[in-house]
Amino acid sequence: MSLSVSERMARIRPSPTGAVLARATELRAAGRDIISLGAGEPDFDTPQAIKDAAIRAIADGDTKYTPIDGTAELKAAIQRKFRRDNGLDYEPAQIIVTCGAKQALFNLCLGLLGPGDEAVIPAPYWVSYPDMVKLAGADPVIITTGIEQDFKISARQLAAAMTKKTRLLMLNSPCNPSGASYTRGELEALGAVLEDHPNVVIVSDDIYEHIHWADEPFASFATACPALYGRTVTTNGVSKAYAMTGWRIGYAAGPEVLITAMKTIQSQSTSNPCSISQKAAQAALDGDQGPVAEMTAAYRTRHDAVVSALNGIDGFECRPGEGTFYAFPNVTDALKAKGLSSDIELAELLIDEADVVLVPGSAFGAPGYLRLSFAASLETLEEAIDRIKRVLSA
Repeated sequence: MSLSVSERMARIRPSPTGAVLARATELRAAGRDIISLGAGEPDFDTPQAIKDAAIRAIADGDTKYTPIDGTAELKAAIQRKFRRDNGLDYEPAQIIVTCGAKQALFNLCLGLLGPGDEAVIPAPYWVSYPDMVKLAGADPVIITTGIEQDFKISARQLAAAMTKKTRLLMLNSPCNPSGASYTRGELEALGAVLEDHPNVVIVSDDIYEHIHWADEPFASFATACPALYGRTVTTNGVSKAYAMTGWRIGYAAGPEVLITAMKTIQSQSTSNPCSISQKAAQAALDGDQGPVAEMTAAYRTRHDAVVSALNGIDGFECRPGEGTFYAFPNVTDALKAKGLSSDIELAELLIDEADVVLVPGSAFGAPGYLRLSFAASLETLEEAIDRIKRVLSA
């Protein structure tokens, strides 16, 4: 008997980063001394105060279903976070808690988009954006950027990409994979374009908000463009800033009509996020923010070392980032020197001959680049780059 899957599955692909991590696990199991710099995951442990809050929740019996869109206590903590960090005010009905920030984005795409709609996505982009759009039946419209323009779209590019079908703009700042962060002025320029397109919703993916070290403070889109507050959905979560990737808590805030749609979708998929994780997230948002600053300082130190080292490799050009824990070098000249046709081939070469796992830039809509995560010790990073140099200079 032959089984078939839905037509929509022909439009999407498995997560490329997930495939890379699976490959690293297989090679380690086979006895290879693999250094994997493919994961977008902090190497720090979750701060103890957050873990203690979860332990108390278990002891107190907070192990039952919660409201689908999150507990009132966690929503109140999210309200305080938005006021404190972004100068934004939201009512509880404008907030949803999700099973990771990824689910918030997925819920939004399903709640907003449909066949015939378009979503504008700057490249390089986080790998899941285009496929979420496709799963909703809509079409991604990619605006290409590169190292020469700091991986950020211009107002002119945005205006050229807008059509009558455009329903969504997806912005991620600081950006995975490039580490680039939009300034307030750059966001204002994009906002000026969007004011002429009243049917377009903006999703501001702020998951790396606190892993940020630019001279100018971080600005969320709705903060920079208050006139567009009524059609901006801001997504965030505790995974990156608080080293809580496995706890799976994200959240979004925006227009009540969209948040209600996202809640309805969630009610028919996962229902509420984990009750214990919600207690931990509440402690993270309301508690001492010192550990976040300490982790970010460590990422900045690693960033400086890694960017310098990558620029010392023949054929690599790496732009300093303003945040995240990724470096995204242009490797076009290295491909030519090694006689390779793509960044995918180079990534395979580094796995096979250097035992170093990186993610090809093609996965992020940016062929000719590689993404390296520096969420690892300086010693590990130094060893990985030494291995890359040896292979490329052979």
